[in-house]
Amino acid sequence: MSDDAPTADDGTGTGTDATREGDGEAGAGVDVDVDVDPTAPESSVPGDVRKYERFKKIDGAQYDRVNDFLRDRTYVTAREWAIARLCVDFRTETGVEMTKIGENLPRLVPFMTDTYSPQAVNQARAAFEEKVQKAGATFLYGAMSGFFTAEELDEMMYEVTEVAKFLLEVEGVDLAAAEELDAEDRISEVMREVRESSKEVRNDVD
Repeated sequence: MSDDAPTADDGTGTGTDATREGDGEAGAGVDVDVDVDPTAPESSVPGDVRKYERFKKIDGAQYDRVNDFLRDRTYVTAREWAIARLCVDFRTETGVEMTKIGENLPRLVPFMTDTYSPQAVNQARAAFEEKVQKAGATFLYGAMSGFFTAEELDEMMYEVTEVAKFLLEVEGVDLAAAEELDAEDRISEVMREVRESSKEVRNDVD
């Protein structure tokens, strides 16, 4: 990606995960639970937590480095990104295992250093979902409004797709070249349909 990518850092980050400068309004007032000892014996750690392999590519990275990378390219913070992924991976038939996520957060995500209460986990997930929805509405309006040419939208889609693919790769997803091309083709096709439909809507209004 670039030299700014969240690789292992020199350990200069300071502050708690939830309240660091740069987390913005979504990080304010987060209930951070530090009662659980992250250095507890491995025998007390659930098996699925011990086997969890995501985020290993940035093992040793500092929260601030990851957060800065995300805030430069997305609306979400490192906290929201990590917890949203965990909420998907630790979803059961009866719901998300928020207590397990919060108690084992430093074990599951290398750049998270504090344990969280279930309420804090839920807050971070809700913040992620809200930001994704707002970002989607903003992008779709821009695509439908006629502000951008087809070529400009294609270039924009390429850039945002590259960021999205990089984040997936950091999570441990192996994207084959054929799969990447197929996904890009399908996204381009959808965007062409959006452009054509939006033209018809704007013409009807005019």
